[in-house]
Amino acid sequence: MNPTLRVRHRATKTPAALTSIEIPQRFDHRSSKSSSVLRLSRPRGRALLDAFSSSEAHVTVLRSFVVPTLCAALPALHTIGAQSAQSCYATATSMTPATWRAPMIAPQKAPTPGLKLLREIPLPGPANRFDYQSFDPSTTRLYMNHMNAGRTIVFDVDSGKVLTEILDVARATGVRVVPPHHRVYISAAGSHEVAIVDDKTLKVVARVGGIRFPDGIAYASHADKVFVSDESGDADVVIDANTGVKRSTIPLSGEAGNTQYDSVSRCILVAVQTRNQLVAIDPVTEKIVQRYDLPGSDHPHGFALDEPDRLAFVTSEDNATLQVVDLRTMRVIATHKVGDGPDVLAWDPDWRRLYVAAEGGVLSAFWLDDTTLKPIGEVRASHAHTVSVDPRTHRVYLPLENIGGRPVLRVYEASP
Repeated sequence: MNPTLRVRHRATKTPAALTSIEIPQRFDHRSSKSSSVLRLSRPRGRALLDAFSSSEAHVTVLRSFVVPTLCAALPALHTIGAQSAQSCYATATSMTPATWRAPMIAPQKAPTPGLKLLREIPLPGPANRFDYQSFDPSTTRLYMNHMNAGRTIVFDVDSGKVLTEILDVARATGVRVVPPHHRVYISAAGSHEVAIVDDKTLKVVARVGGIRFPDGIAYASHADKVFVSDESGDADVVIDANTGVKRSTIPLSGEAGNTQYDSVSRCILVAVQTRNQLVAIDPVTEKIVQRYDLPGSDHPHGFALDEPDRLAFVTSEDNATLQVVDLRTMRVIATHKVGDGPDVLAWDPDWRRLYVAAEGGVLSAFWLDDTTLKPIGEVRASHAHTVSVDPRTHRVYLPLENIGGRPVLRVYEASP
């Protein structure tokens, strides 16, 4: 990427001479054209502009580092200041800026239904419940919370081997890797805290307490903050990713299901399960900006996002449904039946596959044809309620708590 850069300045060599920087708002790598220009000017751009003089050296730094970084981080921002102090775009009827253009996706033929079992790998620990997983493509590690064992299993997907277990994470529920900080966040619901793990040493380096039941975790990259669902605390908890310190607690007026970050709207989304809503939070102001009702839902808990296509896939625990929400209109556009007690979802963006794992022992697979989800098979296994996918290989990982008296990890292969 080599986006156009224009630096306007007066004929002087002082930093104060810089008056504006123009950056393409949305850069199209296929045509090398930008759809519009994003202007950072005084006073909004003061902090950035004052950091650089008009010298060629500083312009080079801007062109080679700051501009590509901002272009990557701000794909959905339609104008600077368009939403005043808000950083996220969430109106009463949309979470998609009018200037957003989805990337072109090559048509795909309908896949062969079903999943092929490749391997069944013994896992350490007792035969009891698993919960969320998080995959780190930079290290090829899969972090699997062995919830009732109070451990997180670190598994290398390339070698197919367990590397270690992270101990002392009581009733481990949610987990999220944050590669920019080399940290892994683990919800230790049994001790009402979030454990922060160094991904190099795989040791707990900090703990954030005072959370009644920490569960799902999301990382808002542009705000550099971690958001944690506090399910029974009816809140989302905000942690500073730099310091590992709790910043705030955001009341939701209902139980928090999963929490996700949408990089297009730049909002945090939370499923508020006792209100049958999705709630949008501005990660910068740490305040709720919109609430969206989900007609037909009943205790929505897990969900996944297809950000480029502006779709949310939301499951409801109490009526075993999967709803497709159009993030352009915030309307439910389709509903599907899944296994009883749907819990964890995994989305494979390149192959456009969605996997829904349910407490009832059913893993449902879907293929997204344009904006239509089509069932392409299911796997039945006791307590198959958590799933993950490696977006590089498209392999599906299903940890099961008790097969023949021991926990195992089943690895499946999807057909292209």
